[in-house]
Amino acid sequence: MRLNIHDTRALGKRKVDKKFVLRHLFGYLKPHVLILVGVFLLSVLGTVSSLVGPWLCGLAIDEIDPVGGTNFSRIGMFAGCLIALYLVSALLEYLSAIGMAYISRRIVKKMRVDVFSHLATLPVDFFEVRQAGDIISVLSYDIDTVGESLANDVMIVLKSAVMIVGSLVMMLLIAPLLVSVFAFTVPLSVFLTRFIVRRVQPLFRRRSQKLGELNGFVEEMTAGQKTTRAYHCEDKIIADFEVKNDEAIKAYARAEYLGTISGPCVNFVNNLSLTLISVCGALLYMHPILGIEMTAGGISSFVLYSRKFSGPINEIANIMGEFQSAIAAAERVFRVLEEPSEPKDAEDAETLENVQGNVEISHLGFGYIKDQTVLKDFSLSAKKGQVVAIVGHTGAGKTTIINLLMRFYDPQRGKITIDGKDILHLTRSSVRGAFTMVLQDTWLFAGSVYENIAYGNGDVSREEVEAVCKAAKIHSFIEKLPQGYDTVLTDNAVNISKGQRQLLSIARAMLKDSPMLILDEATSNVDTRTEQIIQDAMTSLMKGKTCFIIAHRLSTIQNADLIVVMREGDVIEQGTHESLLKKQGYYAKLYGSQFESF
Repeated sequence: MRLNIHDTRALGKRKVDKKFVLRHLFGYLKPHVLILVGVFLLSVLGTVSSLVGPWLCGLAIDEIDPVGGTNFSRIGMFAGCLIALYLVSALLEYLSAIGMAYISRRIVKKMRVDVFSHLATLPVDFFEVRQAGDIISVLSYDIDTVGESLANDVMIVLKSAVMIVGSLVMMLLIAPLLVSVFAFTVPLSVFLTRFIVRRVQPLFRRRSQKLGELNGFVEEMTAGQKTTRAYHCEDKIIADFEVKNDEAIKAYARAEYLGTISGPCVNFVNNLSLTLISVCGALLYMHPILGIEMTAGGISSFVLYSRKFSGPINEIANIMGEFQSAIAAAERVFRVLEEPSEPKDAEDAETLENVQGNVEISHLGFGYIKDQTVLKDFSLSAKKGQVVAIVGHTGAGKTTIINLLMRFYDPQRGKITIDGKDILHLTRSSVRGAFTMVLQDTWLFAGSVYENIAYGNGDVSREEVEAVCKAAKIHSFIEKLPQGYDTVLTDNAVNISKGQRQLLSIARAMLKDSPMLILDEATSNVDTRTEQIIQDAMTSLMKGKTCFIIAHRLSTIQNADLIVVMREGDVIEQGTHESLLKKQGYYAKLYGSQFESF
């Protein structure tokens, strides 16, 4: 089931699909069935041990006889048995809690691995319609919520169910007539609980959704804080944050309000049942009905069992809000896991090997959204070792061509071939492995300079990394860092300049010996002098490789073998720099507009 961003926002307005959640959750519980059975048995034994207590209390009370004398030895024996039983019950419950916590930790670990691994297989368009913060919220908050519910709420429900059944059996053995009181109070409790739960489910879903939106907003604003300050938008983003925070708080408040109101309502009904039992029990003690007699010990035992009967009902009602929150969180997690991965390679797909780098694009048609075409009828021929530059205004479709070459998306019309082989009949991994990409937006992880440059290039030696850095003219810059190549870069390398980050990403691309190269505004973040150094270094490194360059700075592509000029998804001009200038067409106007100010 594919959900777009509008569907995601609508999730908070509909009911949770419990069958969907339980089906997936059972898949995670299945490997731990034996431990679950053990936890259940321990819980049953612990609960049964505690259920004997009220019965022994009643026997002890009946040993009190102000007239005939009290048998203190039997009372002491009952007291000793009570202590032993409650100690055994506490130990068994502790062991069952440990077992459930173990299962919970294992499931959370597996779930987090599954979600993260699945994210790595999802197509690019999944991430283009979702905020990063919302995805992070699923990986952290939602999975933790499920784990806490499994460790705590499930144990409470399990123990409560056994306690309710056991208490009811004991009450039937002591005074069946008094049990009729619950024929009124229990249905009332069930009605109140179901009435509240039906209204709580969508609220907890909306709470999770609003938290995800808030996280996404914070993540975006944190990443763009320099831009925010440059445009003096601090007040605006604070106001926007207050709006989103207010929405999240309101969603929390509404969910918590209705989620916690069930506890007091059920508690009121339970207290009502206790009152009725006490009154009716006292009447039976003084005036037996239909031969039914009640002793003081029997009444005491029945009252204690009634508390054990109604207490778990109240406890379940109190955690029902948390339980609904966990179900809503679990659904968000499982919805991500249900997202379809990238389509599998065709059955006849072969691995692209011994790549020469001859690329043919024929009558390509593509649009990200139905009825909104980006590429109309695009054709291009790039021979081995050629440098092909693609230029045009923003939205002309330049980056779309790169997305199709890398098979982030597949063409809707036409075809792309590499060395005469249709890429739809080649494995995605081999197609992508044939290219090296340098994007405008750099990505560096928290690690050393050496690790970032060597990333994705297998086990490369320090000498190889230094050699490529020297070729890229950045070796001296790295050597001046505090620990040289061992200098640790913080998150996304914010401790070095943006231009330096771009230089490192270019060096990383140079280290990968691929037959084809894609440069998408690769030198946009470096100054003119550094750009010239990079161009000189890359000229030799690009020899023999088929290169696709997307550039707005036309000065960087003057030596390209072929310049393709795009406009609204079509090729309107192509040729060398000199030939296009002679045509005095669209390219000449673009070139002139960039240099007329100099």
